[in-house]
Amino acid sequence: MRKTDHLGGITAFVTTAQQGSFTAAAERLGLTKSAVGKSVGRLEERLGLTLFQRSTRRLSLTPEGERFLISCQNAMDILEQAEAELTSHICHPSGRLRVDLPAAFGRQRILPILLSITRRYPDLALTVTFSERFVDPIEEGIDLVIRIGELADSSGLVARRLTTQKLVICAAPDYLHSRGEPQSVEELSQHHCVLGFRRNQPISWLLKEADGQVTRYTPPPTHEFADGDAILSATLAGCGLAQLPLWLVGKHLENGELKEVLSGHSGGEMPVSALWPKSRQLLPKIRHVVDTLIKAAEDGQLD
Repeated sequence: MRKTDHLGGITAFVTTAQQGSFTAAAERLGLTKSAVGKSVGRLEERLGLTLFQRSTRRLSLTPEGERFLISCQNAMDILEQAEAELTSHICHPSGRLRVDLPAAFGRQRILPILLSITRRYPDLALTVTFSERFVDPIEEGIDLVIRIGELADSSGLVARRLTTQKLVICAAPDYLHSRGEPQSVEELSQHHCVLGFRRNQPISWLLKEADGQVTRYTPPPTHEFADGDAILSATLAGCGLAQLPLWLVGKHLENGELKEVLSGHSGGEMPVSALWPKSRQLLPKIRHVVDTLIKAAEDGQLD
């Protein structure tokens, strides 16, 4: 059997373990479910081990499979580091860059910058996804992630803060005309509120107090959306109050489509960060894109 077949089987095994099913692994690898299953089967036959416990309901690793997965991931980290060191002398970004972005901010602020980079460097190819969920770039094979909010610790990632989102509470004039304007935080419970949600939990609002402290408050959610553009659309339609970033609602406040309320509690900020695997930080495609985003943030393009 050729060594490339060995590597193909290992790739199929690791991807299946990470994705939790042959179907999901097939989608990730661009293969058929049957091809992935056969590749893993050949690997098990060559090793003389059962790597997965298969049932009609779920797919799980055997103890041998768990140990082998750790070894394979360590080997892949070594190969990625070798690639990074080998290509670190190249002065221009090239190859495929896999990026995951938050939906609204990603489309309006980050994507135009990425597209501008590809026009300057035609050897760079993009694979861009948009999501609000937590994404582990190491597990999911993503080169660069942009995230809004406080970051969980991860020893395998490098994080760089790009900017912060300034937040305001606002509503459509028609809504305020019919329901009145809240004069205190306590009155929010009497209003319709439009909230974001992540991991099946509503996202708290950040309220700045008179002493400068920022507190978290979660109003009773009337409507919940997992996308900033959807929250904005609902707010413009008069569905209730929402806390949204100033970069997203600024023009609507200026033209009167929205009105800020509880301005005394404005000033809360959410960090915007770039994250990438430590093992890939020397790659020119990552280094150049991160440097470009940092410069854009310094120039105010991400505000």
